[in-house]
Amino acid sequence: MNLTISGHHLEITPAIREYVEAKMERVTRHFDHVIDMNVTLSVDKLQQKVEVNVHLRGKDIHAEAIQPDMYAAIDLIADKLDRQVLRHKEKRYGDRHSDALKYQEQPAA
Repeated sequence: MNLTISGHHLEITPAIREYVEAKMERVTRHFDHVIDMNVTLSVDKLQQKVEVNVHLRGKDIHAEAIQPDMYAAIDLIADKLDRQVLRHKEKRYGDRHSDALKYQEQPAA
């Protein structure tokens, strides 16, 4: 997985970079087919904004979070992405076993 972190009106410190990498690792723990991830951190007056584009095999996921604190915004975006990736995974792989159960023979009563 390629992780690109960029800042808009903000310098990316090593502490923020490590924090983002640790939080975005959660997404790859749930779903292995992440091709690349683009994270943009920006500051506009008193609002800290984090935008993430995740390129999966067959789908792109976008999420953004605005908070007064950058670390809180990163936490929020990690939770949002986690939910979206799990929902995509369930949609993609959830119906595989339900078809097999339909065609199994029912025991005679």
